[in-house]
Amino acid sequence: MGQVLVIFAHPAFQRSRVNRALVAAARRTEGVTVHDLYETYPDFLIDVRDEQVLLENHHSVVFQHPFFWYSSPALVKEWLDLVLQYRWAYGEGGTALRGKIMAQAISAGGPEDAYHRGGYNHFSVRELLAPFEQTARLCGMGYAEAFTVHASNQLDDPSLADVAHRYSAWLGSLRDGTLPLWLPPP
Repeated sequence: MGQVLVIFAHPAFQRSRVNRALVAAARRTEGVTVHDLYETYPDFLIDVRDEQVLLENHHSVVFQHPFFWYSSPALVKEWLDLVLQYRWAYGEGGTALRGKIMAQAISAGGPEDAYHRGGYNHFSVRELLAPFEQTARLCGMGYAEAFTVHASNQLDDPSLADVAHRYSAWLGSLRDGTLPLWLPPP
């Protein structure tokens, strides 16, 4: 199916045991490129054209990040605002991403049962990720089921190893075109 670009963003990567394991698993997965936004752009001065070329050279893009306040770290929002330009990603003539797949890989501190109607957070993960899904839709992309690590700060070593293995398999399914999509491309 194609190459997968993991756009990783964590402002305190060295303190995140879970994200260190997930990034290592992604780097070991064939057909996956890991691009660390905070390492590349610590000053938030994003090279828009370089980022667009990265997207053009991959079939799928995964935003991997902690689920801070029901969203992504600030640099992901800045990246989206600058890189997904009108007439390039969407709008009149904006077809650069049409037919590609977008997905999320998130780590959340809360347990899985906290993310549903009536749960502690009142919404499902999918509902909370709706702005990303709509971004994919606007750009003519498909949107894949998210990879979510719940209670991420409570994982013991064997559980963390299992999560990293499952993440690599999930990325492989995305690469191979077998991952279930919440939203198929148009």
